Amino acid sequence: MSALDYLSSAKRKFADSLNEFKFQCIGDAETDDEMCIARSLQEFATVLRNLEDERMRMIENASDVLITPLEKFRKEQIGAAKEAKKKYDKETEKYCGILEKHLNLSSKKKESQLQEADSQVDLVRQHFYEVSLEYVFKVQEVQERKMFEFVEPLLAFLQGLFTFYHHGYELAKDFSDFKTQLTISIQNTRNRFEGTRSEVESLMKKMKENPLEHKTISPYSMEGYLYVQEKRHFGTSWVKHYCTYQRDSKQITMVPFDQKSGGKGGEDESVTLKSCTRRKTDSIEKRFCFDVEAVDRPGVITMQALSEEDRRLWMEAMDGREPVYNSNKDSQSEGTAQLDSIGFSIIRKCIHAVETRGINEQGLYRIVGVNSRVQKLLSVLMDPKTASETEVDICAEWEIKTITSALKTYLRMLPGPLMMYQFQRSFIKAAKLENQESRVSEIHSLVHRLPEKNRQMLQLLMNHLANVANNHKQNLMTVANLGVVFGPTLLRPQEETVAAIMDIKFQNIVIEILIENHEKIFNTVPDLPLTNAQLHLSRKKSGDSKPPSCSERPLTLFHAIQSTEKHEQRNSIINSSLESVSSNTNSILNSSSSLQPNMNSSDPDLDVLKPTRPSSLTPFRKAKALYACKAEHDSELSFTAGTVFDNVHPSQEPGWLEGTLNGKTGLIPENYVEFL
Repeated sequence: MSALDYLSSAKRKFADSLNEFKFQCIGDAETDDEMCIARSLQEFATVLRNLEDERMRMIENASDVLITPLEKFRKEQIGAAKEAKKKYDKETEKYCGILEKHLNLSSKKKESQLQEADSQVDLVRQHFYEVSLEYVFKVQEVQERKMFEFVEPLLAFLQGLFTFYHHGYELAKDFSDFKTQLTISIQNTRNRFEGTRSEVESLMKKMKENPLEHKTISPYSMEGYLYVQEKRHFGTSWVKHYCTYQRDSKQITMVPFDQKSGGKGGEDESVTLKSCTRRKTDSIEKRFCFDVEAVDRPGVITMQALSEEDRRLWMEAMDGREPVYNSNKDSQSEGTAQLDSIGFSIIRKCIHAVETRGINEQGLYRIVGVNSRVQKLLSVLMDPKTASETEVDICAEWEIKTITSALKTYLRMLPGPLMMYQFQRSFIKAAKLENQESRVSEIHSLVHRLPEKNRQMLQLLMNHLANVANNHKQNLMTVANLGVVFGPTLLRPQEETVAAIMDIKFQNIVIEILIENHEKIFNTVPDLPLTNAQLHLSRKKSGDSKPPSCSERPLTLFHAIQSTEKHEQRNSIINSSLESVSSNTNSILNSSSSLQPNMNSSDPDLDVLKPTRPSSLTPFRKAKALYACKAEHDSELSFTAGTVFDNVHPSQEPGWLEGTLNGKTGLIPENYVEFL
């Protein structure tokens, strides 16, 4: 009832607002349709008020037919039952106490005493039975009475509710005539608007083509709002001014403007123009700026226009000129980042600055610097003259966030990611292995297959990030946070597919493993890489207590492709499961177990140690399921342990194979099967 009361009050307020609302008319007359539309709000308010009057009558009637009877039933019947229960509980406690006391009487007492005790217990028992019967009778009475004393008031309330809705129906019937008239008026008004709209657009087009015909004649060569840089005690601020300029007298007038009050915010200032120069974008954090020198005021006045076009108009009016560029510096700043001596020098300088001045700064590497400052710092660092110097300190004027952003930007400017495109999928697969030891071992092996310069740069960076993570209590940058920051930078995919998007979290895991195990990974030589069968055996051992996960599902549905396309994919995709069964490859690895690859060698064959698939292997093979799996998509196959698949070959989705079962072709988890 309270909720209905609040609803009625809110609708009455809405009706009052509609009744008070007035349409403002542009012009001195209104059409009949416009007057009908203007009157409609008052009609709406009248209908709402009438409806709410009926609702209030229903609410008041509900108090008599629903609330009062229910309150009476609760007090008289349920209250009486509660009192009977209290009496019953009290007598129960009394009877149980006397009975326990009676049972504890000694048999050595006199017979007369025992008979008297028995009589007393009988009286108490009789009274307990009477109270119990009264309580049961009262509960039964309440149970029977609620069938009619509870439901009958509800029926009466619903009847009042139906009366309210019927009243609303009658109001709607009475309102239908005005509604029809209003609908016609609205449609007529819309038709007139659409009919005159083309004329209005034609006029607007003429005004755009000849703006000078409609422009107010001004005595000034240029005028408008500009933001003027003003020096304060603790830095600088930008103050909005309304400025005017007269070309003949070269007089610039600046009036401070207060945005809140919408009026003049200080004393006028007039200066005589000496020169005007456009401000270079990389020399200031603001856009659309230009510098003005005055004859009668020392220093330079820096101003910001509202847009690039606005700046051009001001500079044309003031006969402005372009800034002088240093061609050597600009050409160098446009250079490409490389893993050369300059690149290593830049990274070392940034790391040294961070570790000596900002290792404890909160949000290190997560908070980014201003882009213009970052680009300017990179242009300085990439200058061959600066980079060739042995001095490793970066000037203290550069903020730590600018230095960290410069380091990340330089790594992103490399021709390819530091951990290389061709190893990206291998690193992701390593991060997906089920036990931590296998992940570390596989990533250890992959890192030492990187080119020497890439590995050296990665080691330099991981040692630094480990130092950052060791100070996470101060800088709040844990290993996980650093993985989020550097994963997409160091291990980005060559193609942004759906699968690549899903692998972002595994990029972060790879970086976390590199940071946590940097000493082992970079300072020790890895063991020979495990074959796929050995990796599968390690998965099987680590997962003896629980079945392997079958949750890594591709987001794209499987589509059958032409045989020629399949042949091309087979030639371009290296299937690690096929490598494991190659006796030739295993014999080569076993025979070279005592030899370690020369990481400093420039031999391209040792640069990327990838096992190759023997040409004698059949592209389509049979495979046997090791575990049962239930398909979660139409593109997958459901199977039980021991199922044999035909035509098994690599899939476009990483970690999945394609095979045929009972005439249906679909996707199979790679780590669920072994080849026959």
